[in-house]
Amino acid sequence: MALAAFGSIISNSTTSNEAEACIDGATIMLSFGFYLNSCPETEPIVFSWVEKAVSDDPRMAASLLRLHFHDCFGCDASVLLDDTPNFVGEKTAAPNANSLRGFEVIDAIKADLEYVCPQTVSCADILAIAARDSVVLSGGPGWEVQMGRKDSLSASNTAANNNIPGPNSDLSTLLSKFQNVGLSLQDLVALSGAHTMGKARCSTFIGRINSSSISNSPDLNLEYLQSLQQLCSQSDANTTLADLDHMTPTTFDNQYYVNLLSGEGLLGSDQALVKDEARGTVESYADDMDAFFEDFKRAMLKMGSLNGGGGEIRRNCRAVNS
Repeated sequence: MALAAFGSIISNSTTSNEAEACIDGATIMLSFGFYLNSCPETEPIVFSWVEKAVSDDPRMAASLLRLHFHDCFGCDASVLLDDTPNFVGEKTAAPNANSLRGFEVIDAIKADLEYVCPQTVSCADILAIAARDSVVLSGGPGWEVQMGRKDSLSASNTAANNNIPGPNSDLSTLLSKFQNVGLSLQDLVALSGAHTMGKARCSTFIGRINSSSISNSPDLNLEYLQSLQQLCSQSDANTTLADLDHMTPTTFDNQYYVNLLSGEGLLGSDQALVKDEARGTVESYADDMDAFFEDFKRAMLKMGSLNGGGGEIRRNCRAVNS
């Protein structure tokens, strides 16, 4: 990959150079250019693998972005750990089971980096960089990623179930879970814009498209929901997929918010954003894609600084070091 192509990713950087992250009660500093001396090939290597993965499967951009999201409220690569005799990991938690994908892409990136710079680049930082690159490769904004995270020594299935908002969460539940980790209402609405690409299984929204739900929800687009009823009635709801943004499903743009205002949010947690105090921000992003992009970048940096369980640089992202 040409360095000029990689350079365009980080042309719009934040003005802050450092962010604090708490690890096991101790504060560390995330920073830009963290690997410039220890492993300058880090970001070009990550980008090249993400570029290939997205070229082979455009849906992978959304999958890699989602991996980072489901790793953060922690951002410590705990989501990558396989189960062990000592703990049940996060991969089988309700928000993740039969849903998260892209682990093989992260494995390939890590193997490449371990060959070039052994035990230097954390899996948590790989997830953060890959998420940014996925957005860029899908037409979204670029930003400079703060790095210096450590990888967790364990994982918690229970914590994943408790902390990751479910697909049918109402606005108060969503806001509570975000505020619990220091994220605001604006962060919630901006980060939800990641649903401008990707897919979801019928089983995650089947409850809101039954007849009683439709009749009790006047803000929903009946034609859209009837099309979902038809899609999901034709085959297994656990395997059938629907686009989160049915208008521009592989492009990172602001169409997600336009869809919400038209009653065409796929998940209950999506459509919940048009209510109460969140609606004004949705309307703003629907009208102004640049405003959405700027707030999304800021929110990604803020979310990416939530590191609470790290401790090492794993050699294999699926297992703690022996």
